Amino acid sequence: MKLVISRLIAILLLVIPGLLAAYGFLLMKDALFDYFAQLGNVELSTPKFAWLDFVIGFVLFLVGVGFIGGWIFFRDRKHNYLSSRFRPKRPRPPRATNGNGGPAE
Repeated sequence: MKLVISRLIAILLLVIPGLLAAYGFLLMKDALFDYFAQLGNVELSTPKFAWLDFVIGFVLFLVGVGFIGGWIFFRDRKHNYLSSRFRPKRPRPPRATNGNGGPAE
């Protein structure tokens, strides 16, 4: 039962940022759609763009996608699925010398 609860919590930790990202996308889409719909209205001389809605949607979208992407990245790092450029750098072992400071023969 404890495993089921922990998996449910893990799924909720991924669903909530996903919903935030989807809601942010919808806010951005609605702001753009309303602006372009106002452009076609001949009764309006200057259409207004909903900057606040667009910026809030953009922030929500970035936070949601960034959280999910970071979660996947760190999970893949834990399971060693990453490309070599994303793996932590290991220091090189010191080179063997012959005593004069040159390479060993």
